Amino acid sequence: MKKIFFAALTLIMFSSCSDNNENENTILLTQAEKDDLIFLREEEKLARDVYIFSYNKYQISVFNSISNSEQKHMDSVLSLLNKYGIPDPASPQVGVFVNQDLQLLYNGLTAQATISSIEALKVGATIEDLDINDIDHFISNTTKIDLLSVYDNLTCGSKNHIRSFTSQLTLNGVTYVPQFISVEYYNTILNSPSGGCN
Repeated sequence: MKKIFFAALTLIMFSSCSDNNENENTILLTQAEKDDLIFLREEEKLARDVYIFSYNKYQISVFNSISNSEQKHMDSVLSLLNKYGIPDPASPQVGVFVNQDLQLLYNGLTAQATISSIEALKVGATIEDLDINDIDHFISNTTKIDLLSVYDNLTCGSKNHIRSFTSQLTLNGVTYVPQFISVEYYNTILNSPSGGCN
């Protein structure tokens, strides 16, 4: 009888701990951290969706390869949303966004990409320029190791992507001028070797 009682008590204790941990996960993040993850999930979707649009229009391989990379970025952010019990804002429909600022940005960027393949490549560089700037800001909002790890990986990817778009533009005699990060930071990225991102 004692064995059954202690077994039941142990089960209740572990069950309570598990429930508490799940509840704690939802409040472990500050509001700024939650807002950053929600925004970033859709921002990575914006990148993916614009590149899908541009690839379908021009069949340039860089758009296809980087859109696949952006899907992995989306998945990384989703894993954090799931971990902390935050609802996923991302629509399964390409080109549809909950955040209306991102919806307007998507509409504007795809309109620019429609003009020519060169403009589409400029759009790609612009998106990565914006991503790097935003993620640097998000990094300053947290000390959480798991968030910082994902942010570092996404920044690494965006730096590789902006190098790729810049290279394509250079081959076409076009110079990209950064709009969000500084020229110095941009040049540092261009002069650094591409690297694998975990």
